[in-house]
Amino acid sequence: QATVLFDPDSGETREMRSKEDAHDYRYFPDPDLPPLAIPLDWIERVRAAMPELPRHRAERFQRHLGLSAYDAAMMTQTIGVATYFETVAATSGQPKLAANWIMGEVARRLNASGTGEIALPAPTLAALIGRIADRTISNNAARQLFDELWQEGGDVDALLDARGLRQLADSGELERIVDEVIAANAKSVGEFRAGKDKAFNALVGQAMKASKGKADPGAVAALLKRKLG
Repeated sequence: QATVLFDPDSGETREMRSKEDAHDYRYFPDPDLPPLAIPLDWIERVRAAMPELPRHRAERFQRHLGLSAYDAAMMTQTIGVATYFETVAATSGQPKLAANWIMGEVARRLNASGTGEIALPAPTLAALIGRIADRTISNNAARQLFDELWQEGGDVDALLDARGLRQLADSGELERIVDEVIAANAKSVGEFRAGKDKAFNALVGQAMKASKGKADPGAVAALLKRKLG
């Protein structure tokens, strides 16, 4: 209850002035402020009307949808993003892919537009993600289609057919392409068999080029490995 001064030379303090009473601190009770009593039923009504809190929603996304803590936190930054994600995840059945696309392509578009409004309807993104999951379209082709869908909208399957973006589903055609790539790239084949992994990547690239990007890279790699031993 005193103000003191410090002497750095001697390392000592000395009293400057004392403050013994409440008026020295200027603390005065307000006689006109009545006690505040909040009815319990009002508290319960407010609690019932509140939306699910971000932390609780993130925990639910981790528990029920298998998201990581980081992904769940990103998906609950705003109530709009959380609702959008939940719709895409439920419709596509691919919560992890939904989170990846929202954090990636959707976030990129939102940052570029500066509006904060997601122009692509959730069912449309869900349809696109579904075609990635069932290997109808590659990730690269999906990104191309995403830009068109964001700007102009449209039906995912109709645009896949119109743009010729469906992955190669004919196993016989894929095998023919792989055989031709192996025959035309003897040097890379030899290097791969000598233990050079980069040569294998080059062969996959040649097969993808020959298929005009329509082959499934995973299927190409598996077929090449089988044929090359």
